[in-house]
This record gives sequence, structure tokens and C-alpha cells, in this order.
Amino acid sequence: MKLRILILGYGEMGHAMEFLLADRHDVRIWNMGEVVKGSHATLEEEVAEAQVVLFCLPVNPHWEIAQRIAPFLSADSVCLTIAKGLDESGRTAAQVFDQVFDGRHHFGVIYGPMISEELRAGKLGFADAVLSDTADFEVMRSLFRGSGLVCQQASDLHGRSWSVILKNVYAILFGMADELKLGDNMRGHLVAASIAELSGIVQAFGGQAHTPYSYAGLGDLITTATSEDSHHHSLGRKLVRGEWDDISGEGVHTLHMVEKFGVFDWQAYPLFALSHDIVTAPQHLRERLEEYLLFLRGTESCPI
Repeated sequence: MKLRILILGYGEMGHAMEFLLADRHDVRIWNMGEVVKGSHATLEEEVAEAQVVLFCLPVNPHWEIAQRIAPFLSADSVCLTIAKGLDESGRTAAQVFDQVFDGRHHFGVIYGPMISEELRAGKLGFADAVLSDTADFEVMRSLFRGSGLVCQQASDLHGRSWSVILKNVYAILFGMADELKLGDNMRGHLVAASIAELSGIVQAFGGQAHTPYSYAGLGDLITTATSEDSHHHSLGRKLVRGEWDDISGEGVHTLHMVEKFGVFDWQAYPLFALSHDIVTAPQHLRERLEEYLLFLRGTESCPI
């Protein structure tokens, strides 16, 4: 089934989605306030004809744009997002859609290991698709069938949203451990401990304990935490080297938002707290890491 798709955002992921979809669907593109590819001059006109609206944007503009397009969405359309962060109010993209559309329009998220450069190079990507109406998965099948993105139907919308967002916080620690040459055994610990904490956090939000063991959780964590091209892996290395001029990224922003809004009791999760403390005060990195390692070895109480 050929679909009319409107891509919002023409950065790396916008280009990757165009690469995946343009051969089989009618793809329109809106970016930076103008229609880049389409039949109409305005966003609203393109939205009115779209069957799928694909947000390839950071989460921050989701609220404004979702509100703007909501009156023009057709009844059978679905809005999808790939955004893996929190906005300035501490909301996930799924929470933004839930609040703006309020049951009037269908939406979903597409999360997993799907690095844009690899997709555009013809390599496979993998994703969980979680939808507000499961019947829309037939649209998802048509959307990506035959493309380089293997997209599977999944559940636990908010649990997967938090898994894919919080994994960036843990990925920083992998880069740090690699720069310090702590070894492969430490990497194994970080994987196991990160997923255990993610499972606890997801359950605290009412999600399912197994959700982090998915493309959106474990799959994306491994990809982000072990790739030398990953921003968060590189950030961990830079923190060790004392390169603190630009401590930024989705994981850093997530740490700030979780603390600012008290999204959950982050101090109850030792590895999350370690990442928080190192990003907040990198000058104490080695001291804080040593406290954590002593805690693991049972020679000191939990350092939080």
C-alpha cells in the first residue's frame, strides 16, 4: 500500500527516513518553517493530506508543532516520532502526543538501534513500534515493508519511551570506563546493572519489568554505549580526559530534567546517581567512581 507521508525535520534522521521510504511512498518534507518537498505551500495543507506524519525532530518542538497541526490532521492519520529525549517540561514525546491529541488522533513511537548513517548506507536498523491504537500497525507494516528498518509491534508505550531516553544516561558511563581501560568485565557489569536499573525505573512508572529487554532498551543501549561514533560514549571519554567545555547531549539534558522535576527517585539507583554526579561535578570523577567500586565490593555503604 502506497502511503502519503509527511516528514517533519530534515536533519540526519529526516534524510534517513526519506532514504527508507521515498522509493515506495509519496514522501513530503517540511523543515525549518517551510515545505521542502510537497504539493502545497504550508505545513497545514500538507498535514491535511498526510496519512502518516513522521516527527524527525528533537522532542522540544513537539508540543508546539503537535498543537499547530492537530486541527488539520485527517481522522485516519497517525503521528509517529523517533525523538529520544525530554522537553523543557520533563515530558517524553509520547506524553506530549498523549496530552495534545487527548484521544482525538492516533500516535506512536519508533525506538531502537537505528543509526542514521548506517540506514543511509543500506545497513539494517531495528525498532519497536508502540502505537496508541494497535490497529495502526497495519499502516506500520506498509510503511517499512521491504525497507532497511526492521520494525516490530510492541507494547508499553511509556515504559519503552523511558527506556530509550534513560539509556543515554548510562551510555556515558561506558565511554568513561573505556577511556579508563577498566576492561571488558566492567562493560559486562555496566550492561547488567543498567538494564536492572532501567527495569526498576520503568516499573516505578507503572510499566512492565521486561520492557527494557527490547530494541528500545537493551538494543539501543548496546548500540549507543559501545559505538565509538556515539555522542554519549564520546562524552564519557571526554569527561575522563578533563574536556569539560561542552558537556551536552540528550543524556545530560535528561539528567537535568529528572532532577529539576523530580521525575523519579533517581538517588535510589546507584549507577544512575553515579552518572548524575560525574556529569554535574566532573572534577570529582575519579573519587566518585572509586566510591562506587568500593560499594560494589561491599567495603562501603551506597555512595548517594
